Amino acid sequence: MSIEQRIREVEARIAAACSRCGRSREDVNVIAVTKYVSVDTAREAVECGQRHVGENRWQDAEAKWLSIGSAAVWHFIGHLQTNKVKDIVGKFTYVHSLDRLSLAKELDRQAAKSGAAIDCFIQVNVSGEETKYGLAPDQLLPFAEQLRDYPHLRIIGLMTMAPYETEAEETRPVFRGLRELRDNLNRTGALGYAVEHLSMGMSNDFEVAIEEGATWIRLGTVLVGKES
Repeated sequence: MSIEQRIREVEARIAAACSRCGRSREDVNVIAVTKYVSVDTAREAVECGQRHVGENRWQDAEAKWLSIGSAAVWHFIGHLQTNKVKDIVGKFTYVHSLDRLSLAKELDRQAAKSGAAIDCFIQVNVSGEETKYGLAPDQLLPFAEQLRDYPHLRIIGLMTMAPYETEAEETRPVFRGLRELRDNLNRTGALGYAVEHLSMGMSNDFEVAIEEGATWIRLGTVLVGKES
C-alpha cells in the first residue's frame, strides 16, 4: 500500500471516530512517526501532506531533519536525555516527553539561548507500566506547580502511552484517565493557565484515543509503514 493510500485510509478512520463522538475532524492533529522508515519515505510522507513529523531519538532523526528541515513541523516524542536537549532545541517545535525537573531545567536553559519558548507536553504514566516513562498520576500537580519556575517552557498538554492491547477498546481507561488528569490540572490552576491538548493514541488504538479526547495522535506503521 502506498503512503497516499495509507493516508486516505487513516483519514477515513479518523473522520469516522470523530463522527462517533461528536467531534470536529479539525480537532485532531496527526503526527507521522517516522522512526522506522528511511529519509526518503519520511520525505514522501511530508510531500503527501503530512506536515507534522515525530521522532524518538536525535541520532535517528538527524538525517531526516537535515533532508526535510522546515518543510515539516518536528515533534520529539521519545524519552529525552538531558545531554541531548542541545541537539533538538531550535529544531523540534514540540517535546512530548517532559517528565522530570532536570529535563525542564535544561530545556528552559537551551530555549533561553535560542530566544524562543518551546511547547511541551507533560508525560504521565497513566497505566503504571514499569517499562514506560512518565510521572505517576499523583505527581502531576506538584510537578506542574514547579514548572512555573521555567519561563521558556510553554506547557500545552499531557501525553501518555497506553499498553499494547490486542483489543483496542481495552486502552480506553488509560486515555480517559489522561483526559481527567488534564481537566483536574486545569481546575486546580497548578500551572497558572489552562492547557488544551492530549497527545495519545498510536497505530493500534488511535480511534479509541480520539473518542476519549485526543488532540494529537502519533501514527507510525499504519500511516508510513515500517522498514526497519
